[in-house]
Amino acid sequence: MPLLAIIYFSISGTTETLAHAVARGAAGMAEIALCRITGDDIVSGRFRNDGLLETIDRASAVAFGSPTYMGGPAAQFKAFADASSERWSEQRWANKIAGGFTTGACAAGDQLHTLTYFSILAAQHGMLWCGLDIPGGEDPAGRNRLGSQLGLATHPVGGALPQSDVSTAEYLGGRLAGLAARSNLTPSS
Repeated sequence: MPLLAIIYFSISGTTETLAHAVARGAAGMAEIALCRITGDDIVSGRFRNDGLLETIDRASAVAFGSPTYMGGPAAQFKAFADASSERWSEQRWANKIAGGFTTGACAAGDQLHTLTYFSILAAQHGMLWCGLDIPGGEDPAGRNRLGSQLGLATHPVGGALPQSDVSTAEYLGGRLAGLAARSNLTPSS
């Protein structure tokens, strides 16, 4: 069974809610490793958590998650990405399936830039990007409410995530796990 590593930073709990929904969507199709980036992982501005990086080394698929702050991922997520440079130079994460999710305060709050950042990070590592295959505004269940094909973009309405966005996160988890299982790719070691 493939391993899906869900790497995320959450300050208010909204991104964590999405991370857990991604995990529920992949349940039964993949082993799940929920890897929350915490303040303790950042030492003098640098990400220091070898265990989290090693989890990605073993994974077949990875989901990146961060709130969108000031037009991009949170600094804590960026510190994690910067710390992956040694693995980048060795292409240790090549051929893993990758996807992403983000939330922002506004419906058009630059979440696309965060998803683009995730996809470029994945491309640098030689990963294979997995977006959503749900046409925005066309799904009978209301998934992909904001219409982002690159990954899940959301924003709270009335202080809470709409159920349709949580369902989209579950769908993304199932999609990542399903592609990892079908790809039969062996993680780099």
